Amino acid sequence: MNTREPEFFPPTSGPIQRLGRGVMLTLRETGRALLMFLEAAAFMPMAFSRRSRADVVRQLFITGIKSLGVISVVALFTGMILALQTGLELRRFAQEVNIGTAVTVVMLREMGPFMTGLIIAASVGSAIAAQIGTMVVQEEVAALEVMTINPARFLVMPRLVALLVMMPLLTVYTNVLGIIGGAVVGTTQLNVAMVAYFDNARQFAANKDLYVGLFKALVFGAVIATVACHQGLAATSGAVGVGQATRRTVIVSFLTMLVLGYVLTRVFYK
Repeated sequence: MNTREPEFFPPTSGPIQRLGRGVMLTLRETGRALLMFLEAAAFMPMAFSRRSRADVVRQLFITGIKSLGVISVVALFTGMILALQTGLELRRFAQEVNIGTAVTVVMLREMGPFMTGLIIAASVGSAIAAQIGTMVVQEEVAALEVMTINPARFLVMPRLVALLVMMPLLTVYTNVLGIIGGAVVGTTQLNVAMVAYFDNARQFAANKDLYVGLFKALVFGAVIATVACHQGLAATSGAVGVGQATRRTVIVSFLTMLVLGYVLTRVFYK
């Protein structure tokens, strides 16, 4: 079985040259990933055409329904941990009744989209990279190109659409479960009445917090799909290369979401 061979670079003569090569390669791969994203985005109006509908629906099911179990557990305990840690500190000032506000705002603004993105990157993103990477090293992608089937439409676009649709929906689900988890802790361990918890949450959490969180989820979905598909398409060296592509997908997605999460928060909350 033939596989795509890795690029060969002559040895570097020092740390400066290694750093320069690393920067150039990073910029090159970033540019390639952005071009792939734009090409796939151009095919998005055809997402529910007869040729693409089945693939899109399958990816929606994999991304959304099959991720609900782990997201439910993580979301519930995220809200419970936030409520417990925040409530213990607020209790020192006799303000534990305000944990409803703290948990709701933090879940809507940051933890909801971020925790959802982490789960989807680790489960769905890695699976996408492994699947596409295996197709690449087995020359199935090359066969598609020989048959004049565009990989950006056939492979990337359905996964991009699925993540753009499901990430905001899953984030809403995460927010709801996180807030409920916080309410359970507030009621059972901090002696905060359920009515007071939700009254504070409703009074001080603004619509802007929800919209910013959903926008972050949309951006994170695009990041995960782009990174996973690009790493899969760039896989080389057989099974070893597929493993490396999967690992890079998770690492790059995590780091990118961390940076973009801070940047977006800084932009919307000056």
